Amino acid sequence: MLNGIPLEHFLYISTALFCCGLFAVLTRRNAVMVLIGIELMINAAILNFVSFGAFDKIKNGGQMFAIFGIVLAAAGVAVALAIILNVYKHFKTIDPSAIDEMKG
Repeated sequence: MLNGIPLEHFLYISTALFCCGLFAVLTRRNAVMVLIGIELMINAAILNFVSFGAFDKIKNGGQMFAIFGIVLAAAGVAVALAIILNVYKHFKTIDPSAIDEMKG
C-alpha cells in the first residue's frame, strides 16, 4: 500500500479516465475533442505505469515508462495539432466526418 491507498483504487481511477477518453473519441464530432479524448486514454495508461511502478520492487521502473509515455504524448499532440490546422486551412472545418477527399 502506498500511504494507505491500495493499488485497486488507482486502477479504478485509471479505468474511469480511460472510459471518459473512449467516450470522447467515439461521440465527438470535433477533431480537437477527439484529440483530448486520446490524451485522456494516454494519461490513464501513464497512471497505470506509475501506480504499478510504485507497488513494484523494481526501483523507478514504472516511472521511467511514464516519462517516455508523456514525451511521446506531447510529440503526438504537436503533430496532431499541426495536421488539424492544415485540415482546417484546406477544408474550413474540423469535423472528421465532413472531410471526404484527399488533396491531390
